Amino acid sequence: MNNADLRILLVDDHAVVRAGYRHLLETQGGFKQVREAENAQEAYAACQKDLPALVICDISMPEPVGLNLVQRVLGRWPEVKFLMFTMHNSIELARACMDAGAKGYVTKSSRPEVLLRAIGEVLAGRTFISADLTRLMALSRLRDNRGGLDELSSREFEVLCLLVAGQSAEQIGELLFLSAKTIHNIHYQIKKKLQVSNDIELTKLAIAWGLTSPSITQ
Repeated sequence: MNNADLRILLVDDHAVVRAGYRHLLETQGGFKQVREAENAQEAYAACQKDLPALVICDISMPEPVGLNLVQRVLGRWPEVKFLMFTMHNSIELARACMDAGAKGYVTKSSRPEVLLRAIGEVLAGRTFISADLTRLMALSRLRDNRGGLDELSSREFEVLCLLVAGQSAEQIGELLFLSAKTIHNIHYQIKKKLQVSNDIELTKLAIAWGLTSPSITQ
């Protein structure tokens, strides 16, 4: 089934936000069956009428909040996939959403291509957490033994995760809409900041931090 055949439900209490992301999904994602809901009640009713393959849901909405919507919908239709899309850059909230059954958590500060990539991962049955949250999770595990990780920018951290996952500079460039040359430059800066001389040392560090796949937790 291609993207044009997949039903997507956008749940957000701001009409302008919904319109903007609906345009992104239709024009860049190729999704032609995108529906909208203003709150959790409308979203549940929309699921009853025409069950979506994926619900992209904000958390901070009028009661019941998005987290309750996840539990309610999955309790009746466990095949539906949820991607939380929120302004909250919170490790605890992300974990709560994943525990409730959501497959993805992306912050609204993420670039549009990150949301599109998250959608693809979640629809494929994998879990996805945006790089800014993954970075915070890694830092929280390390506590005082951060080894330079906190010096990396969100972009550098994202590239690091992709490198550790075995992606080439060309593949990473395609994912992030950057040139392979730019990825090579970022790769160099990562090694410089982390004070490692080669990719073997870089991989050992990443494994120690629990970074085993790009912005994804299994």
